[in-house]
Amino acid sequence: QVQLVESGGGLVQPGRSLTLSCAASGSIFSINAMRWYRQAPGRGERELVAAISRGGSTDYLDFVKGRFTISRDNAKNTVYLQMNSLKPEDTAVYYCNADILVAGRMSNYWGQGTQVTVSS
Repeated sequence: QVQLVESGGGLVQPGRSLTLSCAASGSIFSINAMRWYRQAPGRGERELVAAISRGGSTDYLDFVKGRFTISRDNAKNTVYLQMNSLKPEDTAVYYCNADILVAGRMSNYWGQGTQVTVSS
């Protein structure tokens, strides 16, 4: 069984920084792409914030380009999201997502989410 566990969320003032972490555990053979999604209050859909391939190629939502940085530690099966210059519009529940190879089968997994609130 595979688990993704996020940490690092909280309340932060506009303009400040926060770093999220997501650690994968279980019977993992390898992890391909890892991603961060978010779901803002009152919005039904999650939006893709950032993604990183196993080799380190990255992609970002336009609104966060230049402010957020995604990175990963393959040895620790962990992905990070460094968020700088936070804005109230970044308030959301942030979810970790990954494509993980387990027992010869590639499947997509989600974490439980961590709340980020940007407010003065």
